[in-house]
This record gives sequence, C-alpha cells and structure tokens, in this order.
Amino acid sequence: MARQRGDNLTGDLLNWEPPKVAAGFDAGSIRGNRLTSQISQAVALALRQSDMSRAEIAAAMSVELGYPISENMLANYASEGAEGHKISLERFVALIEVTGCIDLLGFIAGRFGQVVVDRKYQALINVHLADEAEQKIQKFKAAEKAKWQAI
Repeated sequence: MARQRGDNLTGDLLNWEPPKVAAGFDAGSIRGNRLTSQISQAVALALRQSDMSRAEIAAAMSVELGYPISENMLANYASEGAEGHKISLERFVALIEVTGCIDLLGFIAGRFGQVVVDRKYQALINVHLADEAEQKIQKFKAAEKAKWQAI
C-alpha cells in the first residue's frame, strides 16, 4: 500500500536500520594513530554520552573503587593534551560500570579484530558455528566416500 500524503502513522521501510548488535562507537568518532589519544577520545565520548554529570560519574566511581575520583581526573582522562594523566584499567572498568557505556568494551575489542555482543546472542552464534562445522564434516565425508568408491 502506497504511503498517503500526510500519513505519519505508516512507517517508511526504506528508513529502517538494523539494530546495533555489536558494542562500539560510530565509525570515525575516534580518530588518530596514537593509542593514548584514542583512549582519551573514547573516555570523552563515554562521558559525553552519559546521562550523568561528570560530578555524578566521579562520585559513583569513587564508591565503586573505594577511593576518591575527582571531576578533574575525569577531565584529564578525557583530554588528549593531558599526557601525564592516563586512565588505569581498574578506573576504565569502573567507568564502564558506572556509565553503562559498553561501547568502551567494543573499542578495546575492535583493536584486536573482535566484537562485543550481548550474551543473548551467544546461543545463536554457537548454532551458526555448529552449522559451519557440520557442513565441513559433510564435505569431508563426501570426499572420503568418493575416494572409497573409486577403489
């Protein structure tokens, strides 16, 4: 059925985009060659995307870690110019836990050619891997049967 003029209730199928299944920031949002710079950009994106203020994030990270984290520390971690202030792994994990920014995990995994997907997709991925293995076994069996029949 064609979309009628003024019809704002009918969805446009051409505007559909698949849901995001792998964690990670949008392509091109983290630039540069230096790892330090990329980490700072990722931290800055996580802070910007959070519904929490930097003060709230710092306070929650302080509770999570058991020692004080200040807004200035977060600002330094997010600054490419603050060379002497690099976020530690434990603070990076706390930032993920507090902000819920799983895209930070995707950033790390992407550096190693991997992706981070929600656990709910694990069984589907395992089924696909089993299907691939089954196809390889079937090809192997067919080749071996052909060899046997040629004798």
